[in-house]
Amino acid sequence: MSNYQKHIIPHSTTIREALVLLNGLDDSLMILFITDVSGIMRGTITDGDIRRALINGISVDSPVESVMFRDFRSIREGNFNLELFHKYKSQGINLLPVLDKVGCIIGIRNLANLKSMLPVDVVIMAGGEGQRLRPLTEKTPKPLLVVGSKPILEHNIDRLIKFGVQHIHITLRYLGEQIADYFGDGSSKGIHISYVYENQILGTFGAVGLVEELKNENVLVMNSDLLTNIDYEDFYRSFVDTRADMLIAAVPYQVNIPYAVLETTNGKVERFVEKPTYTYHSNAGIYMIRRDYLMLIDGKEKLDATDFMQQLIESNKNVQTYPLLQYWLDIGKHDDFEKAQETIKHLAL
Repeated sequence: MSNYQKHIIPHSTTIREALVLLNGLDDSLMILFITDVSGIMRGTITDGDIRRALINGISVDSPVESVMFRDFRSIREGNFNLELFHKYKSQGINLLPVLDKVGCIIGIRNLANLKSMLPVDVVIMAGGEGQRLRPLTEKTPKPLLVVGSKPILEHNIDRLIKFGVQHIHITLRYLGEQIADYFGDGSSKGIHISYVYENQILGTFGAVGLVEELKNENVLVMNSDLLTNIDYEDFYRSFVDTRADMLIAAVPYQVNIPYAVLETTNGKVERFVEKPTYTYHSNAGIYMIRRDYLMLIDGKEKLDATDFMQQLIESNKNVQTYPLLQYWLDIGKHDDFEKAQETIKHLAL
């Protein structure tokens, strides 16, 4: 959450002052986090804690540290797991402080608004020109084309936020300054957004090599022009469970053959298959990758996603596919853009 400072008070705050502060908070978020002179979190206090203290004869002019709850719940930056998130959420905990290595509060997460808390960085590729969508993209970069009530890219960022993503890096080239101006540093959405600029065409993947300071071991890389309700937690869990070095979201694509197909070996007919349907899997433009492999991309030469996949395959890395069974649309042509305008009316993102 972007305005979490109002929930933090020093240990010297009086109970009376804490009551006034609690009274100004939303009913579901009535909790204060107490820190010592070093900024280290020491406890929490709610109106219930104060009510019990007053019943026991504690003065409202006493410091909050005398009645604070010391066995508080928190998470440590870089040391968290999904099971703990779901445990806290099931316990009805709404606000959860994020602490640094020494115990200072560096953020507060509102679990009520989150589907998950994925320990990943995200890189969104947003440098393309969108030539097939002209004239719409002559003065507007494709990621900022509005679908429904907001730009395509904002739909994607807002869905990532619901899954607890905090660090997003966006690669820019064509009219990129418009994207940077629109989203800024991400503080308005309670996240951190940084940008890298391509000075030359680097293909569909080369600009990933320009991204610095990736904070998590695993990185989600995706195209900016997608409309999808993919379950990012399930995608992440599949990556972990398969011990993949790279996981590729793949959209099933069926081909119906209207004739009988002859299956042969060296020209010899083995059998007939009457009007078969074959299922292929197309690249959806969403990937989960170990950070160490992304560090090998120098950001100086053109590199497409397919080239990067091939490099990992040839190096005997574990490249896996993830069947994307939820909604997915690549907004590349005018027909796709028009379809997106209708779909967004009914799609829950």
